[in-house]
Amino acid sequence: MFSLIVSNGLVIDGTGNPWYRADIGVEGDRITCIGNLAGEKALRRIDARGFVVAPGFIDIHTHSDLALVVDGRADAHIRQGVTTSVTGNCGTSAAPATEDTLNLMAGIGIGGAKGLDLDWRSPDDYLKVLEKKGVSTNIAALVGHGTVRNCVMGFEAGKPSQEELARMKDLVRQAMEAGYFGMSTGLVYTPGVYAGTDEIVELASVVAEFDGLYASHIRGENDTVMEALEEALEVGRRAGARVQVSHLKAMGRHMWGKSVDLLAAIDRARAEGLDVTFDQYPYNASATGLSAVLPPWAQEGGREEFMRRLSDKEARARMREDILNGTGDWVSMYKGVGWENILVTQCPDPSFEGKSVAQIAAEQAKDGFDACFDLLLEFEGTPRMVYFTIGDEDLERIMRHPAGMVGSDSGASHIEGPLAVGKPHPRTFGTFVRVLGHYVREKKVITLEEAVRRMTSAPAQKLRLMDRGLLRPGMKADIVVFDPDTVADTATYEKPYSYAFGVPTVVVNGQVVIDEGEHTGALPGEVLRRRAHGGFAR
Repeated sequence: MFSLIVSNGLVIDGTGNPWYRADIGVEGDRITCIGNLAGEKALRRIDARGFVVAPGFIDIHTHSDLALVVDGRADAHIRQGVTTSVTGNCGTSAAPATEDTLNLMAGIGIGGAKGLDLDWRSPDDYLKVLEKKGVSTNIAALVGHGTVRNCVMGFEAGKPSQEELARMKDLVRQAMEAGYFGMSTGLVYTPGVYAGTDEIVELASVVAEFDGLYASHIRGENDTVMEALEEALEVGRRAGARVQVSHLKAMGRHMWGKSVDLLAAIDRARAEGLDVTFDQYPYNASATGLSAVLPPWAQEGGREEFMRRLSDKEARARMREDILNGTGDWVSMYKGVGWENILVTQCPDPSFEGKSVAQIAAEQAKDGFDACFDLLLEFEGTPRMVYFTIGDEDLERIMRHPAGMVGSDSGASHIEGPLAVGKPHPRTFGTFVRVLGHYVREKKVITLEEAVRRMTSAPAQKLRLMDRGLLRPGMKADIVVFDPDTVADTATYEKPYSYAFGVPTVVVNGQVVIDEGEHTGALPGEVLRRRAHGGFAR
C-alpha cells in the first residue's frame, strides 16, 4: 500500500520536457511509482485533476538562517512550493560564530532573532540546532565569507596576515567537513568588501577540495558590474570551484541593457569549461540594509566607529562626495536610483517604514543625504531598504537565459509573529509564484516546463542533490501541486504580508505540509549535509 498517491495531475517532471498525465505513488519519503495507479490503495489520495504536479521547488538563494531558528515552519516560502532552501548567501551565515557576532545578530534582530538565546559556535553546532528544532523545508547551508572574516578580523580592512588567513581557511574547512554545500561572498558589504581577490581564491580553494560551490554577490552591480563578474569567474578558474552568481542584474538606469554583456561573458566562460550559472528574482527592486549605500570606509572598524563617523561633519561630507562620485572600484547603490526610489522597509520607528528617503527628507526639511545619514545614526545602522533599480528588458533577457535559476533572496517569514517585522520585499512571499503567474502565464517570457526546470532540476544539479529536483521513482518525495491558471503572487511593496495563491498542496519527504492551501504544522524537512566528493548525507 502507498502512503500517498497524487492522482490525475499534469506531471511536469523537472527535466524541461512537456507535461504528461500520471499518478505519483509515494511510500515513506520516496517516490516509488509513476503511472496509472487508479486501482491501488493508499493511506491518502490527493486528486490533482486540472493542476500541475511538479518536483518541490529549490530556492538556491535565501537568507533564512536565523528565521528558521525563530520558526521552522517557513510559511512564506513553503506556501510558494519551496521544499528546499539554500541558506548562508551574500557572505553572511549564522555560523561560524563568536559571542560578539551572536550578540550583534540578536541585538539588532536579524531574521527575527532579537532577544533570542543564540548559543552555537561551530558550523556543525548550528546545523544541529536546526535538526533539534525541526523545519518544514529541507536546508542546504553555505558558509558566509563575511561571517568567517568577521570571526577572525572583525571589521578591519586590509589583507589578512598569514595566521589570520590560516584561521579563516580552517573555519571554512570546518563548515565543509560538517556538510555545508559551499561558500558565499557579499563583496559589496562589510566586512567582505575589504577582502581582495587572492583572499577569496584561497578560501574558495578549500571549498573546491570538497566539490563545493562558490556563490557570489559580486563586488558591484552598477558601473563596475562587468569587472565584478569577471572577478567571480577568475575565482572559479583559479580555485577550481563551481560558480553561482547571485541575483544577476545590471543596477541603475544608466546601466540598463548591460545584461547583454553580462550574459555574453557567462557564455564565454561556459564555452571555456567553467561551470558558472546564476540566479535571479523576478522583481524590479532590490533590497538590503540602508547602510549599503555608504562607502566601505564608513563602516571600517565596526559599529562604534560607524556611529562616530556619522556624527562627524567632515566624515559626512566625504560620504556624500563618495556616494555621488564613487571611490576607485566602489560605486554606490544610490547611483542611477535616487532617493525617491529608495524606500525604508524596516526601522525601529515604524513611522518611517514605507516612505522613500526623499519623502522623509522633505518632511524633515533636509536633503536626501542628511536624511539617510540621520536615520542610520539614530537607529544605529539598522534601517533596511527596497530600491528600484532593474529594467524590465534586462530582467526578462536574464530570465530567458538557460543558465539561470530562481532565487528569492529572502528569509522565510510569516504574516504575523516575531518574523513579521517592517515591510519586507514582496519577493519574500511571491518569488516562485510570480515567475509562474506573471512571467509564464501572462507575459510568456519562458514556458511553464522551462520555469519548473529552473526551480527544480537545475538547482538540484548545481548543488549535487542527486535525489531531488525530478519526479522519478527512487527520488525523494518533494512535490508541489499548483494551478497553472490561477497561481499568482499577492504580496506588494505596500502590503507585503500576503501568501502565495494557487498552491494547494506541498509535500516534503513524503509528508503533506501544505494541505488545501494551509500549513499542517508538519516539520518533515531534513538538514542536508554534503559528502566530501559529491552527493550528500542526512
